[in-house]
Amino acid sequence: MRKLLLLGGTTEASRLAQHLAQSWVRDDPVAGRQAVFSYAGRTARPAQQPLPCRIGGFGGVPGLVAYLEREEITHVVDATHPFAAQMSLNATQACADVGVPLVAFERPAWQSQPGDHWTHVRDMAGAVAALPEAGARVFLAIGKQHVAAFAVKPENHYLLRLVDAPEGALSLPKATVVVARGPFDAAGDEALMRSHRITHVVAKNAGGAGAEAKLSAARSLELPVIMIDRPEGPAREVLGSVAEVMRWLDHGA
Repeated sequence: MRKLLLLGGTTEASRLAQHLAQSWVRDDPVAGRQAVFSYAGRTARPAQQPLPCRIGGFGGVPGLVAYLEREEITHVVDATHPFAAQMSLNATQACADVGVPLVAFERPAWQSQPGDHWTHVRDMAGAVAALPEAGARVFLAIGKQHVAAFAVKPENHYLLRLVDAPEGALSLPKATVVVARGPFDAAGDEALMRSHRITHVVAKNAGGAGAEAKLSAARSLELPVIMIDRPEGPAREVLGSVAEVMRWLDHGA
């Protein structure tokens, strides 16, 4: 029996889940192949997956160790968001503790292109510091988790695009929320930025095609982009395609 825990939440994780459901799990009823898709639980309406799902945290390294042992997990693929650094650290440590092989499935970071006006910063505090004190109209393309950090510059106007509508009042006094789920296209993002008279874009360097449209739109509009670089991840094997992950599952793990 082989049982995979797929730590998901990204487009790459969903693509891998589709492939697993269509081939790896379905085509091996005798030897037994199973896969479980895990969501962190930060989105109220996560995308439907073709695999059994669990939602929520594990309770740190000890909780994940207990889950791996209780569920008899034999393989782990970490396809979490590149900024989910703590989850990746926990997964790497837990798998090492119990001897379960782990691989990361990670999309490459975005690279600036001719015509881009990027300012690289290390973290959210650096992004806040890079913005003007007042008068900017900022497309804050960072999700909802770190929005409060920008409240120290309340004289800017912020545009937030979120998967879920905020449950309570935002900490930003001047903010507009657009509820939408990607992937997005460059023409649509350019229209969005024009309609909201955006002057600055703040983005995490998540990589991938699903959220790259805002960078193409910013390039076309010659807008400055404050790019938050990825946190350094744990030492582990990193693969970049579904085919590589499937080879690892079947032969390399």
